[in-house]
Amino acid sequence: MKQLKLNYLAEALKEAGKAFDKGEVPVGAVIVDKSERIIARAYNQSQMLNDATAHAEMIAITQASNHIGDWRLGDCTMFVTKEPCTMCAGAIFLSRIKKVVYGCPEKGCGGLMKLLETGKFPEIETSLEIEFANSKECSALLEEFFKKVRTAKK
Repeated sequence: MKQLKLNYLAEALKEAGKAFDKGEVPVGAVIVDKSERIIARAYNQSQMLNDATAHAEMIAITQASNHIGDWRLGDCTMFVTKEPCTMCAGAIFLSRIKKVVYGCPEKGCGGLMKLLETGKFPEIETSLEIEFANSKECSALLEEFFKKVRTAKK
């Protein structure tokens, strides 16, 4: 199963590469159903779509919901290159995703883990599993992107 997880995270990293190539923050996500098929794949598109909510996770959730014909994704696992932000974490909870595997932590204003620490989701009964994959490739892609952005601003 560990190799499968790495394969799915590698697929999410390919999506993040697409975002990088388009000048978007390089985050990619895939959602896998209970039969271990990828049913959604997405990358950040906020700049391209001029939409603050066009994060990889949000787009993937919409695709997966359309694929299975239900907004409840209780048998699904999301693989994402970076820890989901607060907005995406809320969507993950609401869509009832079973598990999230993320490649590197959110270093900004806090994300999924920070949200879980607050314990403020009594209205949502969830048994969300979270796994930190500690992917050097995911971290390196984000670091390269932000270094490129900082250099361009000089």
